[in-house]
Amino acid sequence: MVGVAFVFGTVVGHGPSIGRGRRGIGRRAAPVRTISAPARQPFQLRDDTVPQPCLVAARYHRRRGRGPRRAPAGGRGAHRRQPGAEPAGRAPGAGRGARRRHGPRDAGGNRLGGGAAGLHRRLPVARAGDRARVPADCLRRTAAAPRPGARAGPSRRARTVDDAGGARGRGRAPPQPAGVARGRGLAAWPAPAARRGGATVSIVVGVSGGVDSAVAALLLAQDAVRDGAPVSGMFMQNWEDDGTGDCRAEDDRRDAVAVCGRLGLPFTARNFAREYWDGVFAQFIDEYRAGRTPNPDVLCNREIKFRTFLDAARALGAERIATGHYARIERRDGRWALLRGADAGKDQSYFLHQIGQEALAATLFPIGHLPKAQVRAMAREAALPVHAKKDSTGICFIGERDFRSFMANYLPARAGEIRSVDGARLGEHVGAYFYTLGQREGLALGGIRGRTGAPWYVVGKDVRNNVLYVDQGSDSPHLFSTTLDAEAAHWTAGAPPAGRFACTAKTRYRQPDERCEVAVGDDGRLAVRFERPQRAVTPGQSVVFYRDDECLGGATIVATDARLPAAAEDAA
Repeated sequence: MVGVAFVFGTVVGHGPSIGRGRRGIGRRAAPVRTISAPARQPFQLRDDTVPQPCLVAARYHRRRGRGPRRAPAGGRGAHRRQPGAEPAGRAPGAGRGARRRHGPRDAGGNRLGGGAAGLHRRLPVARAGDRARVPADCLRRTAAAPRPGARAGPSRRARTVDDAGGARGRGRAPPQPAGVARGRGLAAWPAPAARRGGATVSIVVGVSGGVDSAVAALLLAQDAVRDGAPVSGMFMQNWEDDGTGDCRAEDDRRDAVAVCGRLGLPFTARNFAREYWDGVFAQFIDEYRAGRTPNPDVLCNREIKFRTFLDAARALGAERIATGHYARIERRDGRWALLRGADAGKDQSYFLHQIGQEALAATLFPIGHLPKAQVRAMAREAALPVHAKKDSTGICFIGERDFRSFMANYLPARAGEIRSVDGARLGEHVGAYFYTLGQREGLALGGIRGRTGAPWYVVGKDVRNNVLYVDQGSDSPHLFSTTLDAEAAHWTAGAPPAGRFACTAKTRYRQPDERCEVAVGDDGRLAVRFERPQRAVTPGQSVVFYRDDECLGGATIVATDARLPAAAEDAA
């Protein structure tokens, strides 16, 4: 018989086993290694010396490498050993001596040496882009949380559960997704019943190498001990570093590995660079080429974190994902509602407004109810390796590089004229693509004869003619608008609240909510009118709607009623 042992940083215990004798069951076979099932212990962090999750899958058998014995259906010799006889359903080549040839192997399919040293060998953490080789059973357990109701012994077998959490008897393990496990004995175990009733769900938390995702993983690991919900970590690499910038994906990956090692969570890394290029970056460049200013964080959440990542987690056998976003999800009126984070200064629902009901139902935001200061304190108290790490800022694929220098690799940098709103030529710019409404930096205007010393701001741009229009003062009337048109609307509930409704909205992440009225057209386009004029409403950005603490959805801004400079009207 075959047993499976998953070792997380410790050596499994030894114990006797009752084997099959020559004339029946009952003879005592040689001692074998077994999986102990101690009482559930309080959650404990791993020692700092553990560099990464220790995850070893070893196969043991009762007869020290001898082939399996199976008695014939009847007749003489039923007690004698039948060379080559295999249990029904055994794969060819897995019979006599096969286990001795193959020996114990780790979760990656690599052969291990004998003795305790082999059991201590660590699972090689997958490089970005490698196919995951973490057994699905590892996703359903954590190092600190043995399976509820587990029995010691290599023949331990989980029982399947129905929707209500009741046991349905022994069942076959579900089929393993391709590429997840290698070798016999690594198939997924059915999920056990939760302590509170109902089947547990396995969770994959996205670990980015930052403090927010680390504390999210910490909270889930603690919940895993209490509720038996197995947790693992996944790092997403969304950009291939070209070696010329500051997109430190490898540093973040190492931090993510260290966090999972500290918490005792299985870890895997996936490379989503191709999906990111096709679903996010290509659209990002197209929008800039059209003269608009897109928001890549909104695109990334929609296309990568709550679509590609969710699909990858499900392929590993997980039923839910979790991230370190500051937002909340709640069941309201028979649907899932996206709510603001409890920390108003860190609320990220603006970037999450394009998540649909399917993704909301499968997502957890463990830190959404916490203030940032408490999250940082929890990371420090738990001695997480990233507790003092700075929060990431800017666009991930640009990092600390100069924005224009980076964009010049993908868009032509053509110098053009900077003109005032009355048409006077004031200077030159490096390319109209690289500026946005309300921008002050990078204009290099000052000391112009006949002009005051007030700062200049971008109030319009003509991408076709490569002309940038500027005006003095942050309160320039050319920066303000009362109405806007938007398209590509997405509603978290699946439909707008009504054909015309009142709510609050914001057109920038840090902007306070402003009261407005929304009219939904037959073609799905939106006409939004604000009670007060709004400054620097930028085409390409998102307008996001709220009712109290609930995010209703949002759309992409395409036009406003801001007054065009006279020179721009003449050029048009």
